[in-house]
Amino acid sequence: MRGAVDDSRRRRAEYSTDASNYRVVPQVVAFPQDPDDVLAALSVTRELGVPLTARGGGTSVAGNAVGTGVVLDFSRHVNRILEIDPEARTARIEPGVVMAALQKAAAPHGLRFGPDPSTQARATLGGMIGNNACGPRAVAYGRTADNVLELDVVDGTGRRFTAGHGSLDAVPGLDALVRSHLDVIRTELGRFGRQVSGYSLEHLLPEKGVDLAKALVGTEGTVGTLLGATVRLVPVSAAPVLVVLGYPDMPTAADAVPALLAHAPLAIEGMDSRLVDVVRRVRGAAAVPPLPEGAGWLMVEVGGDSLDEAMDRARALAADARTTAVGVFPPGPQAAAMWRIREDGAGLGGRTPSGEQAWPGFEDSAVPPERLGAYLRELEALMADHGVDGLAYGHFGDGCVHLRLDVPMERSGDPLRAFMTDAAHLVASHGGSLSGEHGDGRARSELLPVMYSERAIGLFEAFKDLLDPHDLLNPGVLVRPRPLDVDLRRPHARPLLATTGFAFQHDAGDLTTAVHRCVGVGKCRADTTAAGGFMCPSYLATKDEKDSTRGRARVLQEMANGTLVSRGWSSPEVHEALDLCLSCKACSSDCPAGVDMAQYKSEVLHRTYRRRLRPVTHYALGWLPRWTRLVTSLPGLAALVNATLRVRPVAKAVLASAGIDTRRQMVTFATQPFRTWVRRDGAGQVTRTSGRAAARAGSGSPAGSSGAPGAKPRVLLWTDSFSDTLSPTVPQAAVQVLRAAGYEVLVPDHDACCGLTWISTGQLDGARHQLSHLLDVLGPFAVNGIPIVGLEPSCTAVLRSDLLDLLPDDPRAVAVARETRTLAELLTAPAPIGPGDRWQVPDLSDVTAVVQPHCHHYSVMTWTADRTLLTEAGATFSALAGCCGLAGNFGMEKGHYEVSVAVAENQLLPALRAAAPGDVYLADGYSCRTQADQLAGVQGIHLAELLASRLRAGRDQPVGA
Repeated sequence: MRGAVDDSRRRRAEYSTDASNYRVVPQVVAFPQDPDDVLAALSVTRELGVPLTARGGGTSVAGNAVGTGVVLDFSRHVNRILEIDPEARTARIEPGVVMAALQKAAAPHGLRFGPDPSTQARATLGGMIGNNACGPRAVAYGRTADNVLELDVVDGTGRRFTAGHGSLDAVPGLDALVRSHLDVIRTELGRFGRQVSGYSLEHLLPEKGVDLAKALVGTEGTVGTLLGATVRLVPVSAAPVLVVLGYPDMPTAADAVPALLAHAPLAIEGMDSRLVDVVRRVRGAAAVPPLPEGAGWLMVEVGGDSLDEAMDRARALAADARTTAVGVFPPGPQAAAMWRIREDGAGLGGRTPSGEQAWPGFEDSAVPPERLGAYLRELEALMADHGVDGLAYGHFGDGCVHLRLDVPMERSGDPLRAFMTDAAHLVASHGGSLSGEHGDGRARSELLPVMYSERAIGLFEAFKDLLDPHDLLNPGVLVRPRPLDVDLRRPHARPLLATTGFAFQHDAGDLTTAVHRCVGVGKCRADTTAAGGFMCPSYLATKDEKDSTRGRARVLQEMANGTLVSRGWSSPEVHEALDLCLSCKACSSDCPAGVDMAQYKSEVLHRTYRRRLRPVTHYALGWLPRWTRLVTSLPGLAALVNATLRVRPVAKAVLASAGIDTRRQMVTFATQPFRTWVRRDGAGQVTRTSGRAAARAGSGSPAGSSGAPGAKPRVLLWTDSFSDTLSPTVPQAAVQVLRAAGYEVLVPDHDACCGLTWISTGQLDGARHQLSHLLDVLGPFAVNGIPIVGLEPSCTAVLRSDLLDLLPDDPRAVAVARETRTLAELLTAPAPIGPGDRWQVPDLSDVTAVVQPHCHHYSVMTWTADRTLLTEAGATFSALAGCCGLAGNFGMEKGHYEVSVAVAENQLLPALRAAAPGDVYLADGYSCRTQADQLAGVQGIHLAELLASRLRAGRDQPVGA
């Protein structure tokens, strides 16, 4: 092969599992450059008798994409769209093409590929063909099999052929096999649309057109390896309208489906109210549009040639919906928010309402739609009998139900086997299919005899033997299957209990439980920036699985297993996997399973280096607040240091000695830090006080009020180390804005560092020390209900998140987290916390801005309040998605410069180059402003500085009034 071949432990760990419950460590992972590379790899594996598993995006939930021999990753290079023919409405593609890429390429022609699974932003067409994927709109456009015209295939004997319709000559003996089993094929296969389990040999029937291409769809890589495909495209619906229908429960919602199908909808999706509750809890109430009353909903999409026609269809459908709880969402942000909830179902459903880990396995059972309501009622009873719970959702228009269950698998697979066996019999009793779209894989293949007769099972075996007689292609799946309760990942993972680092309160105090939040849905591999997402910047820069959140989680899971990655916290594989993690925390909000890789990385560094010599950057950058405070504390020293470091050879020597890339610039120290400004020039503009004194002054008064008649509400301006010593104009501007908004601005008489740089470098003992002091300073204000305004987003995020998990037993931590706000949150909050009716945000109607929301701001606090404030102020702005690339110490460290720049090229640098003269670069994060300055020569400003620059004299009381 010309492409890369990797047998390292780290790489094998990354590919040891997909999105399923299974762990199968390959011997080799290979990345073919083109179809010729694929042919070369197949030749070698046939010659040596080594199993081979083809892999796309690795989002298979049944264990279809893991294997013991060679894993071929098609997604890296074999991913070209070869041709789109608008006249014929077809596309020729390679198997590694991501579904969303095909949709984007077809859109200018008014076309799309019909089936659209929720993982379309990272699932490949090869994987969809392997599993016969469907998605929400399969009710209108059919399954993948219904949209495949030809396949370029190499079978297990080395035969390469084009599979199409009309002939079976490409596979000697296949025609005779079909003719000898016509009765079995006609009576047991293809009974309803979502019968995906087993081989779909009904397509080989004479009355079905003898279509070998369609029969090979859904074979899960067990009989052939795909080199290319020709697929059908369909017209894009001009104006889809989403109708949301509320019902008392999910079975009642399912009962309404048959009548709705008569209206030819594009999609009918079912969604449990508890899933929506999870979204509200994780993402906030604003993430969920107003819904009609109900405990279960149907999301029904209807189309038309115009919006009026679609609305007419929506009204007609609602009349047959057996409910008066109806919501109609035309194309727009509310409809998009509803679809986002549905698309993230696999991750959101990975936890039960009580917070227990829920697993795939019984992921996508399907029954004829007219049986769905009865099936759901019996399924709920079965779950109760087994004492398991889960959040049901799915493609109700096709009778397909997605469900992850909290089957206890920490010690054994026995509970999984017991439930799966009973569930298989339940599905079969309703004439259903164990799999409705994801294939059988290792999770369900063993149970196929529950669905099919002995003759049908024998037919599957004979079909496999004709195309792969040596059983080298994805063995253990479908034919001669592995038992469903072996090769499970979770029972072999050892506990990694919390000690002196993070408490991992949401994961029962166990890092192993935390890293197993990653169930492999792979959203971190998708470029979600177009939709406003931020995850995962390093993967977007390198396109390497090791740099995805999922890849890192897999290596940490292997560390917990202790066999492949065997040196614990100091394992080189672990540190290689974490090296390019920017600790941006985007995964903590964008990952639907709630993975927080920044926290896990910090814990690993803490355990690795605690009481040991650390890398030099941990002292140079991890202790940065100490150094900046030292330099700015002595009169004249900051000016001297700045002047010295402007001599480039000197600066390079200092950077190199600190482990910093010498292409970076040194920071500029404030010659008058904010704390000095407060003492000298801020008198009369701020009130320096201790928390206890402030509490005494406001005793018995409402939160934030000083208690005196007619007095202004009070707010505490907390100035972090960066704002104090490196960017003091930011807190000075904040004082001006807060006073103009009618607040009495309090400043604590003692400095308080949040320990951010200690956290990012894994010095958690030091971070806890810093935070304990911070609670001494800020705690009295918080427990007395005085709002705390933070200015540096990453530091503010520490108070809202990490503080609670580093000092979980200190009640002051809860109070500080509760009272901490961003400037925009305070200014857009209702009275009495927010500004009163007297103050209006300054007019920004003449401002055009490129805005970089800080990653921690977006992930922990959300950027909603800032968007609202800028919009109400009349500003014209474009908010970038994704990280700036500097990410605190990450982009400064030697070895990270190229990736840091590549991340910046994803959004930030193109936006700055495209900005017009006079446009403002608005960035609250010191790192974001530094990156723009060093890479583009653009000076950014903080929101506080922008607002302060526009205050009107008199009415808004600027400083000195």
